[in-house]
Formats: sequence, C-alpha cells, structure tokens
Amino acid sequence: MDLFEHQAKELFAEYGIPVPAGKVAHTPAEARAAAVELARTGAPRVVVKAQVKAGGRGKAGGVKLADGPDQAREEATKILGMDIKTARQPSPRSYGQCSPTRTPPSLRSIR
Repeated sequence: MDLFEHQAKELFAEYGIPVPAGKVAHTPAEARAAAVELARTGAPRVVVKAQVKAGGRGKAGGVKLADGPDQAREEATKILGMDIKTARQPSPRSYGQCSPTRTPPSLRSIR
C-alpha cells in the first residue's frame, strides 16, 4: 500500500484502531479553521504537517508545531506548496494536515 498519513489514519479508524484526531487542510484558511475545531475538543496546540509520501519531511521543514489557530495558518502558509525532495520521491507537491499534539489515552503508553 502507498498511503498518505491521513489515509492510513482513516483506514486504522475504520477498523477500530485508535488514532489522534486530525483534519486535512488545502489552504491556510482551512488550516486555521481545523485548528479552531481541534481547540474546541481540547487540543489548542496542533502540528501542521506536509502530506507527502516520503521520509524526512520534518527535517525538510514540512512539520511545524503551532500554538493556536493563527499560528497554524502561518505555518500552513509556509508549508503548502513547498517542494520536499527526498531519495524516495524526487519532488512531490505537499498539502497540509492539522492534527493535535496529544494522543488519545489508549495510545499514550505507546509513545
């Protein structure tokens, strides 16, 4: 299987495997709205991640911590459209995902 992270989470959730809540955002405004929604569920800090099928996205600047909706929008602005080049996939175009930094209680012991 060749899945994006958010697709794998959806598949896991479909089979009852606990996964952290998250939202896919295609624009900075959507990233802000997703962060607002996640804050309402008790996750004021979010991670904005480039969704690329490649390793090393964090080192390439494609994973950023945001302390609230406005910062999530700022980080998404930086990440969206960024080229992340790796040996696995030379130049994928990225799009962002906001997900809370906390994990559900059932996964805390795994971390």
